[in-house]
Amino acid sequence: MSDVVKVCVTGAAGQIAYSLLYSIAKGDVFGPDQPLCLTLLDIAPMMGVLEGVVMELNDCAFPLLREIIPTADEKVAFSGVSAAFLVGAMPRREGMERKDLLAANVKIFKSQGQAIDQFANKDIKVLVVGNPANTNALICSFYAPSIPRENFSCMTRLDQNRAQAQIAARLGVRNDAVENVIIWGNHSSTQFPDVRHATVEISPGKRIPVYDAVKDDNYLKNEFVTTVQTRGAAVIKARKLSSAMSAAKAACDHMRDWWIGTQDNKWVSMGVVSPGVYGIEKGLMYSFPVRIQNKTWTIVEGLEINEFARKKMDATAVELKEEKDQAMDICKA
Repeated sequence: MSDVVKVCVTGAAGQIAYSLLYSIAKGDVFGPDQPLCLTLLDIAPMMGVLEGVVMELNDCAFPLLREIIPTADEKVAFSGVSAAFLVGAMPRREGMERKDLLAANVKIFKSQGQAIDQFANKDIKVLVVGNPANTNALICSFYAPSIPRENFSCMTRLDQNRAQAQIAARLGVRNDAVENVIIWGNHSSTQFPDVRHATVEISPGKRIPVYDAVKDDNYLKNEFVTTVQTRGAAVIKARKLSSAMSAAKAACDHMRDWWIGTQDNKWVSMGVVSPGVYGIEKGLMYSFPVRIQNKTWTIVEGLEINEFARKKMDATAVELKEEKDQAMDICKA
C-alpha cells in the first residue's frame, strides 16, 4: 500500500464537489490502490451542509478513504496537502458578466494562494476549477511564490471533452475514438477549440485526421467553435445552474492525467503558465496541448498554426491579458 495522499477540495459543500468527491474517494483519480485523506474546505455558513456531505462519504464505505477533515480554516485545509482542487468560487449565473465574476472571486484565490504557500507540500499540484479559472489560477500562483508556478493549472479539460463529444456525435463514433483535440487560451467564450491536429478512429485500426473525416470546413470553423465556446452558457440557460456533473468529470480527468501521466502520443489541454511559446505572452495562464510524465507537463510544440488559428489564439490571449491586469488591480486595492 502507498502512503496516504492528502487531497484538498474547496467549495466542498457545493454542487461540483458533490460529484467530484465520489470519484476521488473511489480511486478514479489517484489510482485504485492509493489511500487518501480528504480535507474539505468551505465557508463557515456552509458547515452544516458540509456535515451532510461527510456523512454521505462515510456511508459510501470507500476502502481507500482513511480520513475526512471538514473545515472553514484555510490552514487546516491546506496543511500537508499534495493535491488540491480549488472549486470554491461564486458561480456564474445567467446574465452575469465575467468581470463581475472576476471581482467577486479573485480575492478568494489570493487568500488561498497565500495559505498554500504557507502550509501545503511544496510539490503540491493545484487545479483551479472556479471561474474565471485561468486568471484565478494565475493569482493563486502569484501569491504562492515558494511553490513552482508549473504546479498550478486551470481546467480547460471540460472544453476539450465538450469538443471531443461534438466531433464524435457528428461522425457517429465513440467519444474515445477522437484524440488530440486542443483548447487554446481562456476558459471563456473566446477559447479556441482546435481540431486541425486531431484524429479519429473511423474503423478498427484506421485513424484519420478529423478534418478529413468531417469534410466540412465551414462547420469546423463556425458552428463547432461557437457551440463549444458557448456550451457553459447553454447549460446555465437550461439548468438555471452552472455545469456540475461534467465539470466534476473533467476535473477528475485533468488531475488523473497530471498525477498518472498521458499515454502513447496523446495530448490533453491544460491551462498552464505560458513560457512564451506559440507567440503567447510569457506569464499568462493559457491553455495549451500538453503531454505529462512523472507529474510534469510539457507543452506540445511545433504544431502548424494557420492564419485562422492565429487570429483565434491571439484574441483569447488579449482577453487573458486584460483579465490579468484587472485582477492584479483588484488584489492591490
